[in-house]
Amino acid sequence: MTMLNNLKTETFNSKAYKNLSPVMKEAINDVYKLIEKESGYIVTKFDRAIEEVAKFHNISIKSIEEYFDRELEEQLGEK
Repeated sequence: MTMLNNLKTETFNSKAYKNLSPVMKEAINDVYKLIEKESGYIVTKFDRAIEEVAKFHNISIKSIEEYFDRELEEQLGEK
């Protein structure tokens, strides 16, 4: 199992993810799909995926970034 698959499993079982609207859940799933498809540096892939997904789903980049901030805080036990 790759690190990304492990992260996805933990993400989809998290409180932060479960509290998302259906549209946001679909957007987060799409971010992971785009990251898996592309080659290159993870940070570049992540930023590009967020931009594309936000535009496609007509949601703000900030809302996706805030979700990932909450997810990271939850996974690291900071909140």
